[in-house]
Amino acid sequence: MRISTSVRPAPSPSLWLTRGRHVGSDAPDAVRTTLRRLQDTEVLDDQHELPGSGGEDDGPERIFEARWRAAGTVTVRARLTLARPAEGGQDWVLVAEAERPWNEEWPSPATMFWPDEPDSPWDHEPATGLRLRGAAHLPTEDKEIRRLLRGCVRGGWSINVVVHEAMTPDEAGRRPLGPLLPPGLRHRVLEHRAAPEQLRIVNRALRAFGVQLPRGGAVVLPTDPAPPGFDADGFSVRTVFLDGSRPAELIDALSRFAALPPPLPDGGDEAVRALRDDWELMTLEEQLDHERRLVAMYAEALEAMTKSRDLYREAAERAHEALTVFRESADDVPARPQPPEPSPGSPFQQLTRRFERLKGRALRPAATGGDGGTSGGEDPPEPADG
Repeated sequence: MRISTSVRPAPSPSLWLTRGRHVGSDAPDAVRTTLRRLQDTEVLDDQHELPGSGGEDDGPERIFEARWRAAGTVTVRARLTLARPAEGGQDWVLVAEAERPWNEEWPSPATMFWPDEPDSPWDHEPATGLRLRGAAHLPTEDKEIRRLLRGCVRGGWSINVVVHEAMTPDEAGRRPLGPLLPPGLRHRVLEHRAAPEQLRIVNRALRAFGVQLPRGGAVVLPTDPAPPGFDADGFSVRTVFLDGSRPAELIDALSRFAALPPPLPDGGDEAVRALRDDWELMTLEEQLDHERRLVAMYAEALEAMTKSRDLYREAAERAHEALTVFRESADDVPARPQPPEPSPGSPFQQLTRRFERLKGRALRPAATGGDGGTSGGEDPPEPADG
C-alpha cells in the first residue's frame, strides 16, 4: 500500500535526474547484467527488479532499484523506470537521491544501471536521437538549428552546450568533451558542435534563446523557461581549446548551471515521488523504521478518529439535553389569552346596532303608487289661473 505525505516533490540539490532511449532490443537484460555485476563486485550495496513490473500482463514498464554509497559514506538511492518497447527503442527515466547535496565528482547513477561502454546504445536523447556521450554537429540552416535546439531544451531534462570549432580540429579535438567532464555531468550534457564557418548562422539561430556563441568558445543554453539566476554572459566561455585537454572554464560553467535551482523537468515530479513513496529496496533497519512510522501514523489517525467520535457524541448529548429543556419549558408556558368578547348589552354594541338601523333606513327605496305618483304625500297644488 502506498503511504505518502508529500504533495509535490520540490527541487532539491540532493537529486540527480536524467532520461534517455535505448535503441537496441535487449534493454532489460543490459540493466540486469550491469546490476548483478556491480553487486557482485560490491560497488552496489543492493539492487533488485520490482516483482511483477514489465510482465506481459503486469504493467506497462519495468522498474529497477539500486542503492550504493558515494564517497564511502553517503547513501544514494536510485530508481530506473524502463518503458515498454516501442518503435525506435525503449525510453527510460532515472532519478537518484543522496543523503547530502549532490557532488558532481561522485559516480554517475547512469553507470550503475547501464554498461559504461562507448558502443552501448542506451544514451540517446528521446526527442532528437542525439547521444548524451557524443558530440553532434549542428545542421546547416538556421531554422533547422532552432528546431533542433528547441527540441533539446524542451522539458528541461538535459544541459545543452554549443561549442564553436574555431579551427578545424585534429583527431583529438573532434572527440566529445563528455569523458573530460566530472562523472556527475557526463550523462546529463548534450554537446553541439558548430563548424568554423557556421558562427554567424548559429548566432542568428541562438537569438531565440537569448545567448550568443563566442568565436572559438562555448555557451550553455538556458532551459525553457530559464532557471532563476541564469545570466547569458555568466554561462558564456570565451575560449575552449579542442586539443584533448580538460576544459576547466567550460566545466565550471556547466557545474554552475547544474547547481541552479530550476523546476523539476517535465514528468520529473512523478519520478521523484515514486522514488520517495514507492521505494522497496530497504535494509532490515529501514524496514523496521518504516513499520514504526506506519504504526505511529495509524495510531495518530486512530486517536484523531476517536477524538472526533467523542466530540460528536458530546455534541449530540448537549443537543439532546437542550431539546429536552426546550420541550419542558414549552409545556409550562400558559396559553396566550384571547381578547374578551363584548357583552350583548355593552354600550358599544348598542351604538353599533343603532348605526345599522339608520344605515338601513337611508338606503331603503321609496314606494310608488298605482298611477305613477308619489306615495305618502299630498297631490301637488293646481297652478293658479292667469
